[in-house]
Amino acid sequence: MSSAAVTAVGALWWREIVRFVRQRSRLVGALAQPLLFWILLGGGFSASFRPPGTAADVGAMQYFYPGIIVLVLLFTAIFSTITVVEDRRSGFLQGVLVAPIPRESIVLGQALGATTLAVIQGALFLLLAPLVGIPLSVASVASVLVVLSAVAFALTSLGLLIAWRMDSTQGFHAIMNLILMPIWLLSGAFFPAAGAAGWLGWIMRLNPLTYGMAALRRCLYLDAPAAVGRVPSLPASLAVTAVFCGLAFAGATAMARRSRS
Repeated sequence: MSSAAVTAVGALWWREIVRFVRQRSRLVGALAQPLLFWILLGGGFSASFRPPGTAADVGAMQYFYPGIIVLVLLFTAIFSTITVVEDRRSGFLQGVLVAPIPRESIVLGQALGATTLAVIQGALFLLLAPLVGIPLSVASVASVLVVLSAVAFALTSLGLLIAWRMDSTQGFHAIMNLILMPIWLLSGAFFPAAGAAGWLGWIMRLNPLTYGMAALRRCLYLDAPAAVGRVPSLPASLAVTAVFCGLAFAGATAMARRSRS
């Protein structure tokens, strides 16, 4: 990668950070809504929800917790990638596209900026883990942050893949709700694949986010493996998540190359 491309990546990354600091309502939206879901859903299902394959003391609040962290990443990806549509309407994106830099540098800068914001917000939500009895150690926190970075990069790249072809924020929200929310619901965040119907279980196994969720659970419960449940192994989960990252970024880059300046 040339020095001009590296500079472009850094500039676009920093622009995402600055824009987030100036729009603090995004932090409220990305954290408050998942927190509300967690409290309402966890509290509502606490008396009847028992995930199969986990320890007897794992309740709804504890089971939903990793899924809510991924929901934080998902909302951050949505809020960050929608700026591509806004940049196109304001003319900023056209100015970037005519610059003598490769399109993958533009996509990488956008993706890294959104990933950084998502990981920071996910790490803030991670502070609530002791409240639901999830033991944390230096090793588990470090491994969780690595998984969060990979999942956030994949979701952001998928969001960019959609945003680069959208001309309106209304259409973007409709497509995102049609694609990303079902991907999250069928990742094991809300219910395990082991307890789902046969056809639904197969869809969950084909969902790449299922493996990112499994990797997060295994890293989060690194010191309490009995609470993980029946999920894919950590090496397989990390491998699928890495492939997910690569394919989503390649798709976003290909879509950016097809866009006209």
